[in-house]
Amino acid sequence: MNKIILLIHCPDQQGIIAKVTNFIAESNGNTVYLEQHVDTDEKAFFMRLECEFPANTDALEIFKQRFVSEIAAELKMEWQIFDPSIKPRMAIFVSKYSHCLYDILGRHASGELEVDIPIIISNHKDMAAVAANFQIPYAYIPINKANKVEAEAKQIELLEKNNIDFIVLARYMQILSANFVDHYTHKVINIHHSFLPAFPGAKPYHSAYNRGVKIIGATSHYVTSALDEGPIIEQEVVKVKHTHSISDFIAKGRDVEKIVLSRGVKYHIKRKVLVYNNKTVVFD
Repeated sequence: MNKIILLIHCPDQQGIIAKVTNFIAESNGNTVYLEQHVDTDEKAFFMRLECEFPANTDALEIFKQRFVSEIAAELKMEWQIFDPSIKPRMAIFVSKYSHCLYDILGRHASGELEVDIPIIISNHKDMAAVAANFQIPYAYIPINKANKVEAEAKQIELLEKNNIDFIVLARYMQILSANFVDHYTHKVINIHHSFLPAFPGAKPYHSAYNRGVKIIGATSHYVTSALDEGPIIEQEVVKVKHTHSISDFIAKGRDVEKIVLSRGVKYHIKRKVLVYNNKTVVFD
């Protein structure tokens, strides 16, 4: 069987699910999974479905052609079709912190993340040995205010050469330019602590400790040209107490960063995220 994942959103109206699933059945396909959501405030409909078509036939191609003209156009849909048998190609950007990088590479090595990782890019040399241990090419591209345009051009060239589908910032401590982000709209996933904007700066855990907070957390989100304001994919918090030290805060914070980043990456890989008006619908 040829399996596809279909992501759609459109103005909410009566009969969308019936029209889509009936059309799939009439096209010799079979819907095997479906999840939908209606945003009543925006009057918008969202749906993710998985369906199968007989192999060694042209049923799937005919469905794609007819779906555009006969269903998507009528319902004013924005839609995406994915082949789940094709692994996405993911690049990792990293600086000097290793915890998220090790976590992603470990999950990938164990088969938990169904992606290919052709390249790791860094503005420092520190993580080159980690990449070598996992037998992944490592590109060191130093970046500063003076060479930022040139450095990002080199990064984009490498990404295009390796046919990269999306990028994960595993604690990459550089702000991406609007030009770079525009090349990969909703295809760059970042992780940061959830204290922003309350606890900005280089030492957020120290600031949180000094304020006596009772929870700390992390947020994974798509990167946009507005710093740390992109659509949120996943968040998590853990409790902390007055007995915890700053080093405890940092350790707990790094643990939750790893978990939240890996979840965000998984949702993206499995095509479970729809972006709409700078928010996301994340399907189960």
